[in-house]
Amino acid sequence: MSKEDINITPNSSPDEFEHTKLTAWEGIKKFFIELFDIHSDTDRDATIDAVKKDISFKGHTSWILIFSIFVASIGLNVSSTAVVIGAMLISPLMGPIVGIGLSVAINDVETMKRSFINLGVMVILSVMTATFYFWVSPLTEETPELVARTYPTILDVLVAIFGGLGLIVAKTKSGTIASVIFGVAIATALMPPLCTVGYGLAIGNMAYAGGAMYLFCINAVFIALATFIVAKILRFPLVRYANSQRRRRIAQVASLVALVVVIPSVILFYNLLQGQIYTNKTKEFIKDTIKYEGAEVVKFDQDFKTKNIQIYLIGRPVPQSTIDDWRTKLKNSEKIGESNLLIYQGADNSGELAEKISGNLKADILSELYANNEQRLRDKDDRITFLENEVARLSVNEKGIAFQDISKELKVTFDGLTAFGYSKRINTTFEKTDTISVFNVSWDRTVNQRKRAENSRKIGDLLKLKLKLDTLVVSEY
Repeated sequence: MSKEDINITPNSSPDEFEHTKLTAWEGIKKFFIELFDIHSDTDRDATIDAVKKDISFKGHTSWILIFSIFVASIGLNVSSTAVVIGAMLISPLMGPIVGIGLSVAINDVETMKRSFINLGVMVILSVMTATFYFWVSPLTEETPELVARTYPTILDVLVAIFGGLGLIVAKTKSGTIASVIFGVAIATALMPPLCTVGYGLAIGNMAYAGGAMYLFCINAVFIALATFIVAKILRFPLVRYANSQRRRRIAQVASLVALVVVIPSVILFYNLLQGQIYTNKTKEFIKDTIKYEGAEVVKFDQDFKTKNIQIYLIGRPVPQSTIDDWRTKLKNSEKIGESNLLIYQGADNSGELAEKISGNLKADILSELYANNEQRLRDKDDRITFLENEVARLSVNEKGIAFQDISKELKVTFDGLTAFGYSKRINTTFEKTDTISVFNVSWDRTVNQRKRAENSRKIGDLLKLKLKLDTLVVSEY
């Protein structure tokens, strides 16, 4: 390569070098601007028309909502995540919520009123439908899917925020991205909380109903807020009014609604974030600090409102000096230093502990132990079955006859044979113990009983001859 082919050479002037740097920087800046730019491909008028079209709630939309509520309620009732997801895909709840956010952003008071009215009707109809279902359903047991919708967490807020942002950005693009809208409908999960409200009302549990409605309101508010923010960033055109006095009044109303949405949202987000931080710090403290040889933490609870941390221990009793040391460390811990540390030990059978140990805590411990033991038993059974089959296979091979060869030969020889197995059985008369070879066969349903008995006898004779056995048993599965 010659010097003429190189843009920058040792003899290049400082001005040429600076020009090259500037050109490279401009190229990089242009790349990132084009990568993240959403203004150029935004169809504002089409977006406004599409949002307004989705607000309406009548006729087909009403029936779609009712049926989707039934589907979601059934999914929650049987704890089927797939069914709940299917219901969320066909739910029309998202339209009025996006309409509220957009109408506030563009000062469209008529669209705002329509959105609020339609959302209210949708919520009432959804709750009534879910309440009716759970009232008539014979299945009233709490399921994990239902309980998970009875209280909001910081994750619900984050999903609503970013889901709402993804939804409105997808709607503003020329040629709406349907897959994004479907994904947001699943992620933000507007329907399950309303179904859980109906469940709470049907069984008379107002705490469940209130918590689920709170979760729905959080999702709705943050989706509307995300829509409002994107509409402002993309500079959607404001609705113009000929009357200047009315224009000012509507602008004031829109600003008031925006403040009503934004300020509580910020406070709510902050409180939930603090609660999540408190929970995480509590878990870290228990993992790092609550340690004593011979004792084990079986359960712990933390309450952000009361600042109480309850820890349940079993095993060797922890001396009071160690507990006092734990409490001192807790006071010096960040974010949870004002908490009260309550230690309950299995050796203490008095008062509140005895009641807790004999109640919910015992149930939780026994349930966990039962589940763990069941899994261990299943693992052992599977292992035993595998070893028995392996021993049987090796035993046959030791006699010089491969099990696979025998089974293939029997399959060809006897029509209707569907399965063949081999094992050894140990019998004793308490005076003499014998090991007997047992062969299991299974026949097709088309083979009659007499034919089965005759074929089983022939198989026994054939196996005695091939394996050189004096005694064996052939039985049906």
